[in-house]
Amino acid sequence: MEPNSGRLPGLEATRPHMEPRAACSAAAPLRRPFHVLVGVTGSVAALKLPVLVSKLLDIPDLKVAVVTTERAKHFYSPRDVPVTLYSDADEWETCVIRAWDRSKPLLFCPAMNTAMWEHPITEQQVGQLKAFGYIEIPCVAKKLVCGDQGMGAMAEVGTIVDKVKEVLSQHSGSQQS
Repeated sequence: MEPNSGRLPGLEATRPHMEPRAACSAAAPLRRPFHVLVGVTGSVAALKLPVLVSKLLDIPDLKVAVVTTERAKHFYSPRDVPVTLYSDADEWETCVIRAWDRSKPLLFCPAMNTAMWEHPITEQQVGQLKAFGYIEIPCVAKKLVCGDQGMGAMAEVGTIVDKVKEVLSQHSGSQQS
């Protein structure tokens, strides 16, 4: 270093390399991360939350947070969920949905026992969510934890992740056009 120059050795040599990089990155479109908020309630399907969040985090440019009810925490360990958890003793996810920007996609995955799934109120509620433009990831039939055999199990994690990828792809395409 030259006395009193205030320059580090090699600094001048690195400047030409930095300028072309800046020009190249300016030409490339900036990818903004997508933010996904996962809501989980006190259903046994909450067992799948740690795996679901881990698989979502494998999607490039995706940031994940979780809104959870206290009752849902009985089915998973918060330590096993590697993202921010927002929780409350009350079931306030309906407030999040009411405040949702409806220009953004909202996906929902019903999960309940077969008797609840077959109740006419459930059909009305699912229909109303779909009428708002929300996207259902349908439940599946299988032997449930409660012993029922039939519809009501939450879709498999892979199905949910694939649908999230599909919706993100569609949403990012519509934002760029």
